[in-house]
Amino acid sequence: MSGAWAGQLLRRPAGLFGTIVLVLLVSTAIASSFWTPQDPFATDPFHQWLPPSPAHPFGTDAVGRDLFSYVLAGSRTTVLVALLASLVAAVVGIVLAALGSLGPRWVREPVAVLIDILIAFPVLLIAIMLTAVFGSSLAEVVVAVGIGFGVNIARVSRGEIRRVARTGYVLAARAAGLGPARTLVDHVLPNIGPVFIVQLSLGAGVAVLSEAGLSFLGYGASPSTPSWGRLLSVLQNYVTVYPLTALWPGLAITVTVLAFNLFGDALREATDPRLRSSTRRRRELVR
Repeated sequence: MSGAWAGQLLRRPAGLFGTIVLVLLVSTAIASSFWTPQDPFATDPFHQWLPPSPAHPFGTDAVGRDLFSYVLAGSRTTVLVALLASLVAAVVGIVLAALGSLGPRWVREPVAVLIDILIAFPVLLIAIMLTAVFGSSLAEVVVAVGIGFGVNIARVSRGEIRRVARTGYVLAARAAGLGPARTLVDHVLPNIGPVFIVQLSLGAGVAVLSEAGLSFLGYGASPSTPSWGRLLSVLQNYVTVYPLTALWPGLAITVTVLAFNLFGDALREATDPRLRSSTRRRRELVR
């Protein structure tokens, strides 16, 4: 089944684009961990604001840093935040959705109210509040973004868990004495896997955008950690004089978030038979 999903995914232009960009992003993050053309933090006061050239493909900034090397190094932070924030969101989403769907009534109702309250706040706002209270570092950003989007995953997954929990095989498993935790792991989660994976892929894009936004506002990673958002925050002071320098981190953020979103949308179509059939009917009507 996973091979069929992969084929469906790659046959869609959005899925193909998202897959290519994400593969390049991960490859760049791995490669930049061992090598960059120059030290991304090395400054050179004699080579400030150089235009793009073979030695500096993206030019240099106000302190003479090579922007190309810094953008490559920033991909490590982007991939790390996307993966770890998605992991935190998965744990938070599963726990809240399971408690709000399969727990006893005195647990379900407060959890449902909590989810409804938290869902009213944007992920970035929740992340700003948490980082403002607990401090700004990469770990706080990951946890804050993971918790913020985990609530969104819980809202979507709660309905799916309820639907699966009412099916005959789940009711039979419960009647046979299988506990709620075992029922969740063995029967419920495998059947909501496609929806859950799609939500995580979309959440990874939210995590990338949130980290960039937090770093831009000064709540993100420390200055010793390369970040596209932090670089964009520094360069925006000079954007009227050197507009091309701010283009590169902004373009990297935009393309990465777009790739995650397109990948998630294409994955949703590839894994949902109802969407596949409707897409097939539209294509037949066009023909």
